[in-house]
Amino acid sequence: MSVLVEAAVESLDDARAAVEGGAGRLELCARLDLGGTTPDLALLQSVVATASVPVLAMIRPRGGDFVYSAAEIEGMHAGVGAALRAGASGVVLGALDATSGIDVAATRSLVRAARGAPVTFHRAIDETPDPLAALDLLIDLGVARVLTSGGATSAERGIDGLAALVRRAAGRIAIVAGGGVRGGNARRIAERTGVGEVHARCAGDASRIRAIRDAVG
Repeated sequence: MSVLVEAAVESLDDARAAVEGGAGRLELCARLDLGGTTPDLALLQSVVATASVPVLAMIRPRGGDFVYSAAEIEGMHAGVGAALRAGASGVVLGALDATSGIDVAATRSLVRAARGAPVTFHRAIDETPDPLAALDLLIDLGVARVLTSGGATSAERGIDGLAALVRRAAGRIAIVAGGGVRGGNARRIAERTGVGEVHARCAGDASRIRAIRDAVG
């Protein structure tokens, strides 16, 4: 088993701890208590300059739901460009429409704004009524990976949903298991779903990431 561990971080200390613990990629956010919002550009530049692994930037204007106004989508466009200019290897985002389906127009335009840099669609997919259909749309839209708990409150509870997404993806898009991933359950989640990547918050604790890395390495 060889599974990449992605660590969600919100400070330079978090980033250093995550890399020390063996994270293969970082997701930099602000306000992880709200599920993550767009980080400060100066912090992003510092993390990129310090980290020895790729750094993705969250692009999310606020906490709460994922149905955004035209002005918020415009701000996300600007955020994508700014994050990539600051050195981010890719961006993490998600937008839904009023029916909780994928906001196709917004997602298409944001993928285009990334200009070929990989786009991760985050756990907004877990709020869609049909995650498998949503995955098909995201593949068509050129999204590189999806961060998901399989439609459940945690990756462990969503094992069956995650496995179904991996089968549906069939190698066309990466499925990243996130939500309550820990050293004690990471191997079981990876083995039972077939995901090649897992996602966990670092919170400045290298041992937390190391335990997951050891479990799936």
